Amino acid sequence: MSRRHRAEKREVLPDPKFGDLVVSKFMQSVMRDGKKSVAERIVYGSFDRIEERMKQDPLSVFHQALENVMPAIEVRSRRVGGATYQVPVEVRTERRQALAIRWLISASRARNERTMTDRLCAELMDAANNRGSAVKKREDTHRMAEANRAFSHYRG
Repeated sequence: MSRRHRAEKREVLPDPKFGDLVVSKFMQSVMRDGKKSVAERIVYGSFDRIEERMKQDPLSVFHQALENVMPAIEVRSRRVGGATYQVPVEVRTERRQALAIRWLISASRARNERTMTDRLCAELMDAANNRGSAVKKREDTHRMAEANRAFSHYRG
């Protein structure tokens, strides 16, 4: 990591269908090899499936899923006198969102439904109902931070 200066934040345009910045960021994380139309088809397709199955607004289900996956606290490695401690720290808002998006997508890719659209749909519905791999990942992160609470005085 460069210590010279912070990387400037890129301007993210809202997605075309819902006009939502978070959906746009999510779509860009789903995208592989610059194939945005494929990513769009996957995300919007899974939103349509969510609407069919849950009879709810897919955008609210998506935001609920994201909220349930966002970690509040995580552990960071810190060297103190030759020993490395896992120090629990609170997660910044931007990083919370980025982690939640990353975990949802990796959990979706690890599922065994037939298409990525089905996987993403199922994972989002699970996360909205507080279950699934992505939510488990958040719980594990919180548990790790809780277990290392004794080292919290090494913060900063």
